[in-house]
Amino acid sequence: MFVILGYLITFGCVFGVFIAHGGNIKVVLEALPFEMITIGGAALGAFIVNNQPKVLKATAKLLPQVLKGNKYTKARYLELLSMLYEILQKARKEGLMAIEADVEEPEKSEIFKKYPAVGSDHHVIEFTTDYLRMMVSGNLNAHEIESLMDAEIETHHQEAHAPVAALTRLAGALPAFGIVAAVLGVVNTMGSVGQAPAVLGGMIASALVGTFLGILLAYGAVEPLAGLLEQKAEDASKEFACIKSTLLASMQGYNPATAIEFGRKVLFSGDRPGFAELEAHVKGKK
Repeated sequence: MFVILGYLITFGCVFGVFIAHGGNIKVVLEALPFEMITIGGAALGAFIVNNQPKVLKATAKLLPQVLKGNKYTKARYLELLSMLYEILQKARKEGLMAIEADVEEPEKSEIFKKYPAVGSDHHVIEFTTDYLRMMVSGNLNAHEIESLMDAEIETHHQEAHAPVAALTRLAGALPAFGIVAAVLGVVNTMGSVGQAPAVLGGMIASALVGTFLGILLAYGAVEPLAGLLEQKAEDASKEFACIKSTLLASMQGYNPATAIEFGRKVLFSGDRPGFAELEAHVKGKK
């Protein structure tokens, strides 16, 4: 919703002010299809050449998500921390071996089923159960597990930022493709130098539309999109950091209530549930 609103404001103000100042929008509209094919086609071709297939697929998968709201909300973090509390509480009361079935078959776990928002998220459950499994096995200490967690989170961070970097590079190239379209328009105009001044003026105006579109698409459309995806990637990494802090605190001997406090403190302040709020939610899920 906010993405559409932002684009409406951007393009509405640009074209609205142009018309309000007496600009001839007909010139822009007539040149638009040809300039868009030139700029868009060149940009798409360069984008394909510039990125590996896995990055192209990841970008295509991420783009529809920009129209969706942010799923990393306070409600989701309340569920996540409550789920971690319950699984750690079970391990504390009944022993680590008691959670082996939950870890090995999370899709059948009654604990994970109670928290559908995070319990159905494959990445969250896989990350959580992988390290719970290591805790159950007892073969690695907290420092070794922390090192593994950091490596996995860094890998996730790099993968999530690959589409962001690809779109940022595309935004940087669009003004140049706009200039290419404008130069071609000027070449076409110079080839028609014998035409009437009014005709030549229209051709020059059409050529300049290419430069205008390249800059507008770069800084008004693609670069803001890359920025939004970057923020979503940071939110996803923060969720893994929350799980990491909670599990490591548990390994270091803290009780479940204190362990989830370690995880809560990692979260961004705007989405972080309060202490009393989390405590009430955990008690309500018991």
